[in-house]
Amino acid sequence: MNEQTVLIIDDEAEIIKLISLYLQSEKVRLRTASSGEEALAIIEREPVDLVVLDIMMPGASGIEICLAIRERRQMPIIFLSAKSEEIDKIHGLSVGADDYVTKPFSPLELVARIKSQLRRYAALRPAEPGAAAQPSTVLRHDGIALDTMTREVTVEDEEIRLTPREFGILELLLRHPGRVYSMEQLYELVWQEPFYESANTVMVHIRKLREKIEADPRQPRYIKTVWGVGYKLEKLGR
Repeated sequence: MNEQTVLIIDDEAEIIKLISLYLQSEKVRLRTASSGEEALAIIEREPVDLVVLDIMMPGASGIEICLAIRERRQMPIIFLSAKSEEIDKIHGLSVGADDYVTKPFSPLELVARIKSQLRRYAALRPAEPGAAAQPSTVLRHDGIALDTMTREVTVEDEEIRLTPREFGILELLLRHPGRVYSMEQLYELVWQEPFYESANTVMVHIRKLREKIEADPRQPRYIKTVWGVGYKLEKLGR
């Protein structure tokens, strides 16, 4: 596997230095940026596998930078923020982040989260140019088409942009239509982490996914809620 690239976006030099120090022993290539403009320029000119992004940035906020990145790429984004309220975390995840770490943070925990995200992204990302051709796997279900190799998703032939977590949830449900997954099962299978207290995280991602693939998210055609149990992809013919 080629060396993966981690981009750290923070206007505090000490934070960048600290994270870089703890990532030195990992097999990753580091890139750093102190502004959104600098970060987007890096993303445009070279591949980036994961972004660590401070929310409280001068000029364009981390939220704005995250939205701009999502228009271009679908690599994992981990927010760093001193904002620790539940509503702040929900908002950060809803705009496209895949994880949210509050300051002050444990460098070892952050590195563990980075490695976890990189493992999943490496497993799901498309093959690199020049690699041996692999048969493409497209999952189809009632107007939805999800290509597990190119990570392209269409609904009624319209391209839909999903975050890595949204993609993971939809892929899991497409592989097992009609099967009901609890929030704990969804989190542990898609996030590849112990569940603990992550119900809100799952609900936020389900809501955002519905907003992208459903004509009417309030009356979903595809992702159904099984009250008191979890979620399922509605089977065809019902």
